[in-house]
Formats: sequence, C-alpha cells, structure tokens
Amino acid sequence: MNPLNDILQSFTPITLAEMDGVKLMNRTDRKFCFHITLLPAILSKIHPYYKILEVGQNRISRYKTLYYDTANFNLYKMHLYGKLNRYKVRHRTYLESNLGFFEVKFKNNKGRTIKSRVNQKEVPDGFDETIHTFIQSKSTLNSESLIPAIWIKYNRITLVSRESAERLTIDLNLEFIKSDTNLCFETLVIAEVKQDKKVSSVFFNAMKENNIREGSISKYAMGIAMTCDVKKNNFKEKLKTITNIINDSHHTFTSH
Repeated sequence: MNPLNDILQSFTPITLAEMDGVKLMNRTDRKFCFHITLLPAILSKIHPYYKILEVGQNRISRYKTLYYDTANFNLYKMHLYGKLNRYKVRHRTYLESNLGFFEVKFKNNKGRTIKSRVNQKEVPDGFDETIHTFIQSKSTLNSESLIPAIWIKYNRITLVSRESAERLTIDLNLEFIKSDTNLCFETLVIAEVKQDKKVSSVFFNAMKENNIREGSISKYAMGIAMTCDVKKNNFKEKLKTITNIINDSHHTFTSH
C-alpha cells in the first residue's frame, strides 16, 4: 500500500494538450513548504477540486534543470537582497514528455512572474546565437556573462483547478548537484499555487487548516545557499525553517 500513489490515482487526469489554457506564463506565485507525511491527507482534502496532469500514464513527472548565473552569483544576490525586477535563467528537461526548453523567468516589481521560453531539447553546450538573442530580448542581462551554476532535480505533481485559472505544483525528492556536492531532501514538499491573479483557493484553505503558512525560498537560491560559499545571512531563518521541516513534520513556516 502506498497512500500517496493511491490518492494520486483517484484524481481525474488531464493531458498536456488540455492544459494549454492554463500555461500561466504571466502569473502570481505563492509557495508553501511542509513535511511529506502531511501530503496524502492534504491531497484527499482538495481532491474534488482539481484534476491531475498525466504524461504517459505517469502522474509524477521528473524535472531536470540547469540554472545559470554570473561567476559572482549576481542573480542569486538579487534573491538574497529581495530585489524585484530579477531574473532566473535555466534549461529545463521534462523527462516524461521528452521535452526541453531554455527559459528566462522575470519577477517584476509588482510581484508577478513572467516566463519566456524557446524549444531546446538538449542542454546547450555553450550558447549559440539563438540563445544569446533570446536572453538579450527577454532580459537586461549580458548573456556572455552567464555560466552553469547548479543542477536541480525533483519530481513534480501538477494539479489543475476545476474552478479557476490555477495550477498547483507539488515538488518532491528535491536534489541539488553542484560539482562534487549532491544534496537530497526526501521529506520536503514545496507546493506552489500559480494564478492569473490572487484569488481564493481550496489549497489555501487546506494550508490554513494544517497551520502551514505561506513562505519559502526559491529552489535556485536554496540550492546555491546550501552548496556554495556565498553570503546567506538574509536566508538564515528560512534555511533553518526548511531544515526543521525536513527533520520534523511538526515544523512549518511561521511567517511570510
């Protein structure tokens, strides 16, 4: 018996093609972190209100992402100091669907996330003219200053609201790979609600009932802070909270 798989199989499936209407490339994001032991009960609670993405009969999909930054981690530092109008640059591989994209994410000063991407099945061995042009057209970054920074892998459950333009992603088995460092977090869940605009959500109610408050750190910033010799004082409390969640199911974020 696997309670998580059992509940996932009970959701009504939705295909990638059917998800086209909720790509939400321009959206608001709200994140929550909690211990994996809480997940089956939470999924059972929200079950009537969501469909689940199914790719090739898989309801949990594997993601592999290579993030880029400058040699001085300037993009990481923008997160560290809470700067808006900031970027993430990455190549993401969707293993189950055999797709790959080169992506630029922009968090603007209104708190909205705008994602742009181009088809790029394989991880680029250096940037060609197409990628240079794409980065320069979608950001203020100097594409020639960007180098591979860290690999991040995880498994993702994607739920789509039956009632509104909302996607709920639930990430499991987070793994950071940086040079000879490999960190795995099997008990941490990072859930993110992605909406066209901030409205009520069944998932928010489930979080409130479980005393799980909104709060997180980007997977990229978390990975760099945990694997590199960089400044991280501003993330100290968030990293401590995440460590407590990983080690003890009774810990959750206590503030935004």
